Amino acid sequence: TSQTPYAPIPMRSILSRALRPRLHLGRTAPTRPGFPSLAATRAYRPSVPPQCGILAIFDSSLPRDQLRKQALECSKTLRHRGPDWNGIVVEEHSHAIAHERLAIVDPESGEQPLISQDGNVVLSVNGEIYNYKQLKEELKTPYEFKTNSDCEVIIPLYLEHGPDFVQKLRGMFSFVLYDRSQGRYLAFRDHMGITPMYMGWGKDGSVMFSSELKGLIDHCQEFKQFPPGHYYDSTDSQLHKWYNPEWADGRVPAEKLDLVAVRDAFETAVERRMMADVPWGVLLSGGLDSSLVASIAKRKQERKQVDSVMNELHSFSIGLEGSPDLAAAQKVADFLGTRHHNYTFTVQEGIDAIEEVIYHLETYDVTTVRASTPMFLMSRKIKSIGIKMVLSGEGADEVFGGYLYFHKCPNREEFHHETVRKLEALHMYDCLRANKATSAWGIEARVPFLDRDFLELSMNIDAKEKMIDMKNGRIEKWIMRAAFDTPDDPYLPHEVLYRQKEQFSDGVGYSWIDGLKEYAEEEVNEKQMLHAKHRFPHNTPQTKEAYLYRSIFDSYFPDPAQMTVPGGPSIACSTPAAIEWDKAFKNNADPSGRAVLDVHDEAYEK
Repeated sequence: TSQTPYAPIPMRSILSRALRPRLHLGRTAPTRPGFPSLAATRAYRPSVPPQCGILAIFDSSLPRDQLRKQALECSKTLRHRGPDWNGIVVEEHSHAIAHERLAIVDPESGEQPLISQDGNVVLSVNGEIYNYKQLKEELKTPYEFKTNSDCEVIIPLYLEHGPDFVQKLRGMFSFVLYDRSQGRYLAFRDHMGITPMYMGWGKDGSVMFSSELKGLIDHCQEFKQFPPGHYYDSTDSQLHKWYNPEWADGRVPAEKLDLVAVRDAFETAVERRMMADVPWGVLLSGGLDSSLVASIAKRKQERKQVDSVMNELHSFSIGLEGSPDLAAAQKVADFLGTRHHNYTFTVQEGIDAIEEVIYHLETYDVTTVRASTPMFLMSRKIKSIGIKMVLSGEGADEVFGGYLYFHKCPNREEFHHETVRKLEALHMYDCLRANKATSAWGIEARVPFLDRDFLELSMNIDAKEKMIDMKNGRIEKWIMRAAFDTPDDPYLPHEVLYRQKEQFSDGVGYSWIDGLKEYAEEEVNEKQMLHAKHRFPHNTPQTKEAYLYRSIFDSYFPDPAQMTVPGGPSIACSTPAAIEWDKAFKNNADPSGRAVLDVHDEAYEK
């Protein structure tokens, strides 16, 4: 690579089994006690196949047999999302809809695509509709359901309300729907982009939708991320924005803070996501967000406030040996009484997995790759013990300004606008990471902080209540800490409830990021960096670490795939706009939380 500035960095094959990392077990071995017996499990019928993959091709010019072959070929690239079964419907009029299914308990039912009673509507869904029982009860026209799937309610809702039915859904979803009677096809994505979806256009004029970029890369000349909170309608070939919350319309909300309402709304959000007929658990870093999720889930389970197939709650954490997260997570697990699994990995094992992580994540964003690698490794171990779904804490930092750079926010207006900017971009960062790092191993991650009703409450609170005021004891995310600070019936130990924010890529062990930087220094030379702007004119890498990730990405996803990944300067995960808050940010733009020099306890200069 030293002979030419444009030579790609040599890499191992993604298919090499030697690339797959080895994990060391921590304090608790992942044995099976606490799981339900087979007899008990059979008493449940799965309400939904969790993490799935959808692929649809519309308006193709291919003959039917070739179209079927293409759809199957594209759908196979998503099989890690749904390895148990696949279904496909090929229409006479140049349309094909495919689905990769992850069956949980009863593999004999619930296959997709789903088809309406009269055969006119075809539906393929990835996601969960948490309020499906309520929606069934509200139907004006009786409908005979073929399955227990929570997603099937979409069909009668569409027949009654047209595309506007999406306003009634509470959940995470991306789906395509074909109405044979009208020759009309639609595609929808949830309000925050929790589940992924891409859209592309083929050389023959076809329109394609896929859960991942892999499904489009070989057949589309143009593609993009399908925007959250939108639907596409073939009647006008346009995207329509269906999610229009008032808190994102440019104004600064000023609702009075009600801590009890915040606590009740978040407990409801967690409870909604405990809907499962399969073994599930919680991701537990030991930080505030994941610990609150774990605490509420454990309470609901112990106090029999929800039905559960689990006899006890399993929790999971990962880090380098001696990392901050492992110690904090163990403390929380001991307090809550979860069956805890601590996993460790080495810096070298993480580096060995980087190429595979980028392939599955479909991004070269530095922060996302850093944080996704430990999550990817942990998901493999979680899958090996039979867990199919996990609750996770993504979204809290965006809603409440939890990142350490918010310490420098100058006023309530900027604070609110930055949280809105963060949420509007979250589908390209933490939502992408949480979904794809887990679905790579056939696991579903659910995120209570992004519950639509909880967002409606929390994002309308006066931003001055969210601002960090260390002199008066208000650290980052003070609202959530205060809402769950109930000494008579504590949710968490006090030291955990008020633990400083750690970004996941930092919390797994500070030497993880340092090790990545050292590795990139060895792999990328100065001549490559000098000519980086010529090789990568879009989102030109500014560091050797970024150059390394971009090179790997481009080896799997050629032009114009790089356009699906965001860019721009960042300080501790900020948007580019927040760089203006502090002069020091401009000279120290690194996505790690330790880049906030006079705020983080382990800042770089220390």
